[in-house]
Amino acid sequence: MEVISSINSYTGEKIADYQLFNDRQVDSTLQAAAEAFLPWSIFGIESRASLLRSVSQKLLEKKETLAALITAEMGKVTREARAEIEKCAWVCNYYADNTLCFLEPKTIETNYSRSFVAYNPLGTVLAIMPWNFPFWQVFRAAAPILMAGNTMILKHASNVSGCALAIEKLFAECGFPRGVFSTILVRGVETAKIIADKRIAAVTLTGSTPAGESVAATAGKYLKKCVLELGGSDPYIILDDADLQQAADKCVTGRLINAGQSCIAAKRFIVVDSVYDEFLHHFIEKMKKATTGDPTLEATTYGPLANRTFREDLHQQVLTSIQNGAKALIGGTIDSETCPLYPPTVLVDVKPGMPAYCEELFGPVASVIRAKNVDESIQIANDTMFGLGAAVFTRDIKLGTLIAEQKLRAGCCFVNDFVKSDPRLPFGGIKMSGYGRELSIWGMHEFVNIKTVAVNTI
Repeated sequence: MEVISSINSYTGEKIADYQLFNDRQVDSTLQAAAEAFLPWSIFGIESRASLLRSVSQKLLEKKETLAALITAEMGKVTREARAEIEKCAWVCNYYADNTLCFLEPKTIETNYSRSFVAYNPLGTVLAIMPWNFPFWQVFRAAAPILMAGNTMILKHASNVSGCALAIEKLFAECGFPRGVFSTILVRGVETAKIIADKRIAAVTLTGSTPAGESVAATAGKYLKKCVLELGGSDPYIILDDADLQQAADKCVTGRLINAGQSCIAAKRFIVVDSVYDEFLHHFIEKMKKATTGDPTLEATTYGPLANRTFREDLHQQVLTSIQNGAKALIGGTIDSETCPLYPPTVLVDVKPGMPAYCEELFGPVASVIRAKNVDESIQIANDTMFGLGAAVFTRDIKLGTLIAEQKLRAGCCFVNDFVKSDPRLPFGGIKMSGYGRELSIWGMHEFVNIKTVAVNTI
């Protein structure tokens, strides 16, 4: 039977081998989810909430062990891995506390004796999840999907199979009935066949834009609801009245979280001409202080990229940008041939057509771009096929809010902070960053039947 291996991204050592599911095992998992759906959908919101709170508690009890697994499989520094587990516990409690309100029928006044909107679960949702936040990405989907009364099957990235199975075990240990949450270990090429299966009602994917295009095509062919959270090239605008020290702090933090391997990481820094040199000075000084190395050490700022192929792809984007006129003021070189570390890198003289301008750089590489004024900074920010997150830094809160609300074309826009997800706020993008929303009430309503009920009294 074919196996996939989990490899420690820093040491290169094998962690474990996992057997891929055969057709019979996939079918059995799909059938168990289908059979679990009806009893789970009528289980009661408070009963579902009680189980989800148990998962939250178990996550915190096992935080150190689970964080160590994240660090081993994909290289996230341990303190960030701990924070990821804590955030998963938060989202579980958030939906346990709020689902009753979110799914309460809404009365609509019409000519009928009674008319209202009800929210019914759809069935089994296939969740295709990435490796970069191997617990958070799963839980931000699972908490609302399961609390709404759906069942869920997880197809996780192959390099974090240990995380996928650990999550399945958590749900089982906390008393979730068989089939309500399941993991399948299959290759990515197998997902189209699973989406097509009549027992799958909907699909949610977090991943690359090409992966999203493929899933959307299959889901569209079979008329199945899907939510896509895809890539990003988030622009951060720094205006002439910004607190440049604070802006540099936030921008560096936003760029280096998870070694820059985040769809909502800060990637393009667009600075108005009058403060460009000063901001660049502060930014470079802070980037220079970042240390990459052993992710288990508390002093390490960020760990390795997930594997050598990802590092080679990132480095090629940097080299191509330099060959086309960009300059690397720091970084841009590879020191280790074995471990996929990449240094903090700052590129300037970045122009349209370069990878550093128009592509997603999935690693600790920052493109700093000069703009003549506010209007040009907004134009550059929007000059991208992506539309996930964006930020603006300014002391003029009225102007910053106006730019964030009306001028920046992205799904999440922040003023004087880096972009981050929050269970209380909807999360998602536009353009090639995908469609649909996760989190908050809107994330839950993506995977329910928003049903009109109209009643005439005889």
